[in-house]
Amino acid sequence: MELWQIIVLAVIQGVTEFLPISSSAHLILPSEVLGWSDQGLAFDVAVHVGTLTAVVWYFRQTVVQLTTAWVVDTSHRRIGKDSGLAWAVIAGTIPAGLAGILLNDVIETTLRSGLVIAASTLGFGLVLWWSDAVARRSRSLDGLAIKDAVVIGLAQALALIPGTSRSGITITAALFLGFSREAAARFSFLLSIPLILAAGLLKTLELVEQGGATDWAAIALGTGLSFISALVCIHLFLTFLERLGLMPFVIYRLVLGTLLFLLLL
Repeated sequence: MELWQIIVLAVIQGVTEFLPISSSAHLILPSEVLGWSDQGLAFDVAVHVGTLTAVVWYFRQTVVQLTTAWVVDTSHRRIGKDSGLAWAVIAGTIPAGLAGILLNDVIETTLRSGLVIAASTLGFGLVLWWSDAVARRSRSLDGLAIKDAVVIGLAQALALIPGTSRSGITITAALFLGFSREAAARFSFLLSIPLILAAGLLKTLELVEQGGATDWAAIALGTGLSFISALVCIHLFLTFLERLGLMPFVIYRLVLGTLLFLLLL
């Protein structure tokens, strides 16, 4: 890949991984509009490592706090506020993990098409608007129960449909459950950690099986740029979410989905 292609793809991955606008929709644009070839599995692993590192670093205090509380409270057979949130992250991760294992072949062969991505970008964009319009937005993460996490986790499984947006659908579900925008976004980001880790490990195993030469300079640059762009994205999103709301992202999704339909048809 050319240097500027590495930069564009890494920044796209870093930004769209956490915004409710669908990373898969954006990653097909370079190939559809500019005719770029596939960036390769090694580069996919690199940018996943970058985004994972960014979200773990941003929430490092929370991650340490939840992990410590989970280990201590589990050993003492009790559930406190922090360990309860840790259990909620686990419960919310299971549905998407099971769906990914059971439906991986269907997703890779049937659903990974431009038209599916365009339709889901539009459709789930409208659902995001609906959730933000009717939400009470009165609950905080302190009131998050396991049943809430399971509902959000079931919604997260829908993100296996390309174009849905993992962050978009989890924020949508949390808003329907009455959580504030910030609480919905924070739980969505925490839920991303085990899933991105699992996806990165699977891609790494595939890469080891394939073997072949690796462009380590491109890997290092892609990892670094996706880390920086994801870190900036998370910070700005949480900073301005309550002030701006989700309508800008809804409008963006509608424009993007329409553009994809025009390009593909």
